[in-house]
Amino acid sequence: MSLATSREIVLVHSSDLHLGTDYSFGPARSHRLSVLRDVLETASAVRADLVVLAGDTFDHNRQPSQLLERAVGIMREFAAPIVILPGNHDPLTPDSVYRRAEMAGAANVCVLGLTVEEGVVFSGLGLEVWGRAHLDYTDMAPLREPRSRSTRWQLAAAHGHYVEAPAEPGQLLGSWLICRDEIIATGSDYVALGHWNRPARVGGHTIHAYYSGSPDHAGTVNVVRFGRNGGVEVSQAALSNSAPPMEADRSSTVSFHSSAKI
Repeated sequence: MSLATSREIVLVHSSDLHLGTDYSFGPARSHRLSVLRDVLETASAVRADLVVLAGDTFDHNRQPSQLLERAVGIMREFAAPIVILPGNHDPLTPDSVYRRAEMAGAANVCVLGLTVEEGVVFSGLGLEVWGRAHLDYTDMAPLREPRSRSTRWQLAAAHGHYVEAPAEPGQLLGSWLICRDEIIATGSDYVALGHWNRPARVGGHTIHAYYSGSPDHAGTVNVVRFGRNGGVEVSQAALSNSAPPMEADRSSTVSFHSSAKI
């Protein structure tokens, strides 16, 4: 029996850490990198097999070398893989923070769009994580044309603004839109969303699509458990000095019938 079918798979989803936030915006933990350490220590505490950071891990691409070296050092200490999706603040431009030499020091970090094109398969977990990186600062559709599926479990990551339906002619909406039909079309067991500061479930109670919220604002990360029986459980785990976690949401996965391997 493979590992993927013999035990529960535990994932931690966070986003919008905004590491390296400018000091002029007031005091924050982000520029001190403690928020990154808190997220990864929480992931260790729940015995996470994998961490997904769904966009805006860094506040911008103009980060000093010392900050990058420290961030990579913290990531390297984490005992499990970290999958990073570049967002609208830290897109995969030619001068992207993720292309810097300092970022090469963490072998356990996979940057979607750079380390792999769109998806990475963790064969020992029976899991694929996929997502489309922001390549520049212009508009894009994070979940349009979803990937096909070839693994028992699939997680889609996207960084953008959720709307119930596509914009009608003349309607003004934000950029990087993600609509309900696109989430459903992924067929993924869990959709890890980033861009909102507060945690939220979107798309209705038959879909496991969640914003984790920024850990600085929410004080939590999302803990996702893929069960041996095919069920998905989503809860929040509190970081240090934060509010108690919310009660777990338990329901069964729907059988849906997406890549580099790790």
